[in-house]
Amino acid sequence: MIRSDSTEKRSFPNIKLEADLIVTGGGLSGICSAITAARQGLKVVLAQDRSVLGGNASSEIRLWILGATSHMGNNNRWAREGGVIDEILVENIYRNPEGNPIILDAILLDKVVAESNITLLLNTTVYEVEKTQLNTISALKAYCSQNQTEYHLKAPLFCDASGDGVVGFLAGAAFRMGAEPIEEFNELFAPTVSYGELLGHSLYFYTKDTGKPVRFVPPSFALMDITQIPKFRSFNSQEYGCKLWWIEYGGRMDTVHDTEKIKWELWKIVYGVWNHIKNSGNFPDAETLTLEWVGMIPGKRESRRFEGDYILKQQDVIEQRTHQDAVAFGGWSLDLHPSDGIYSAQPGCTQWHSKGIYQIPFRSLYSRNINNLFLAGRIISASHVAFGSSRVMATSAYVSQASGMAAALCTQLGCTPAALYDKGQVSTLQQLLTRSGQYIPGVIAKDEQDLVQQATITASSELLLTTLEEDTPPQSLDIAVAQMIPVQAGKLPAFTLYAYCDVPTTMHAEIRTCSRTGSYTPDTTIATFEFSVQPGKNSLQLISDMAIEKPQYVFIMLHKNPQVKICRSEKRITGILSVFNTINAAVSNYGKQVAPDGIGVDNFEFWCAQRRPAGQNIALRLEHPLQSFGPANISNGVARPTTQPNAWVADPNDADPTLTLTWKEPRHIKKMIFSFDTDFDHPMESVLMQHPENVMVFCLRDYAVFDEKGRMVYEKKGNYQTRNEIVFPDTVITSSLTIKTTHPSPNTPAAIFEIRCFE
Repeated sequence: MIRSDSTEKRSFPNIKLEADLIVTGGGLSGICSAITAARQGLKVVLAQDRSVLGGNASSEIRLWILGATSHMGNNNRWAREGGVIDEILVENIYRNPEGNPIILDAILLDKVVAESNITLLLNTTVYEVEKTQLNTISALKAYCSQNQTEYHLKAPLFCDASGDGVVGFLAGAAFRMGAEPIEEFNELFAPTVSYGELLGHSLYFYTKDTGKPVRFVPPSFALMDITQIPKFRSFNSQEYGCKLWWIEYGGRMDTVHDTEKIKWELWKIVYGVWNHIKNSGNFPDAETLTLEWVGMIPGKRESRRFEGDYILKQQDVIEQRTHQDAVAFGGWSLDLHPSDGIYSAQPGCTQWHSKGIYQIPFRSLYSRNINNLFLAGRIISASHVAFGSSRVMATSAYVSQASGMAAALCTQLGCTPAALYDKGQVSTLQQLLTRSGQYIPGVIAKDEQDLVQQATITASSELLLTTLEEDTPPQSLDIAVAQMIPVQAGKLPAFTLYAYCDVPTTMHAEIRTCSRTGSYTPDTTIATFEFSVQPGKNSLQLISDMAIEKPQYVFIMLHKNPQVKICRSEKRITGILSVFNTINAAVSNYGKQVAPDGIGVDNFEFWCAQRRPAGQNIALRLEHPLQSFGPANISNGVARPTTQPNAWVADPNDADPTLTLTWKEPRHIKKMIFSFDTDFDHPMESVLMQHPENVMVFCLRDYAVFDEKGRMVYEKKGNYQTRNEIVFPDTVITSSLTIKTTHPSPNTPAAIFEIRCFE
């Protein structure tokens, strides 16, 4: 028993922790930064002020994780983020395809506690910064409400991933809050005063069908006059969770210090909405529904944005400007909301898309005036307009991985974040990121330590694609469709496809390309065709004298004609994809983007892939085999489709697809990295939505590695992850490695994007 009668003043226990990097904020950004740094050998303390990890993605808020893939509603093909955030999303799909937010909580905790170099502090709030110099942080003070313990967190480097930028704010880092005027950066989409200043908070609710009548008595604080909400007729009994993202408020308030006031207004709205659904008499299907969950804290969109050595702007997003120090990419639309949120008569958001993904520079990921502070997540250096795109969670997590890797490089070199740029070390950072699975548009991996770069690479076979077989019943051309085909420089091959109809009609087709390298907006027509089709089966040849100057994808495009039917192919092949001129209102995609004059945004059509089981390829034949799938692709420095598939793909008829690496003399191999196809086009929303499979159809499931004497040195069964890192318990000394694979299915041949080997 402990008993004390003392009236002396007491204090809480104080624990001193020293590390290489202190990360504040345990949302996806803090998680990805901490894990990335820890895997590079840094000792990391991750301080999270909530009881769970994940921030806006956690079960406390329940917003789905999205980034450049944008619900498959834009032209950003193969644009899902890589590295740690990809690992998390793929793991969640495997364990949790139903989108249960509680399971996601456990997965995020699992990922963090698996890293022995991370000390995790939950329920721990940073409240004070200590400095050795005016521009240098030396330590943080934090407090855990659950164990009544104070922490003194000391490190040479700090990363602020707290969302509101608590460390940056306390440290005196330069920041902005609210929208810049048009004149400051010449951003033509900058909001006017009437449009508003800040994006607000949102708070969601979940419902459950009990199977019996349930009554609802609203709390006294509920909004009783639902007509105060201009869009009140949009509410229905079937939508819940983050599909109600537009239940938003607070954009005209201080979105940091007024958060509690904003939360109470959102509670007022949510309970008022539910009272309307249950008790207005307009929703008889809600009779057996009950409220299962209401958020206790709001999800924040915007507060402080900190200034780095470069401020990301609208032009960077829309024009896809290149940066020598690019370390990540974004691809969500410029997505701004009216400041009055749900009380505004304006649309809940105004989204304008770019023609493709855009680079995010390293100079935006550290404070310009606090020399040992990295920025991570939504607080990076960006204008209000560019923030409308860079703020979303998967993008925020992606740039945070770059912050974590940069911290590791700073530790190795003994320098500050800005010095990495000033002393020309960004190329080293880029190579470290690509090794960890981070794709950076325009950056080719050139890993001098990778032994595969010195190997002769051969394969038992490679796909020489001549035909996408007709193996489905003909389907009507109810919407326009295009088949994306990777072609080499030179004259275009002829394409043959088959059309069916019951009455004579005219069919229109085109061959298009994209005007921007590495993007997938088919905005340049290089050939047009008009066919008179007769009842029955028609063979159509698309023959053009046009020559392609460089390897790229072309779009074999068939215009909408419901009287015509075409066959699709069930073959799913890495780097081969069909797209459709479809509408996805969830991301303001109405088939074509037509922007008002004078806002600096492009007009173009949307051609989007469809979610499986839809989205089959068009059945067609090629004049010459596509030679885009050779074994040399595994060492070309790109581990996803870009202008080409960038993968070795085996011949589907090869019963034992095998890849062999050969060196002139024995090598001492300790580590291998494999990169597989987990369909970077699939967005993998983390909650609420369900997914058609828990393992991507292209993913290589089973493989084994053999040395020169035929001894198996590694075997993997049931793989589902994008990247496999193998560390051999004993160094493998051999002059060759043979990788024996198995086709994922009869419709999908074995494929590998990349292999790396290290001593």
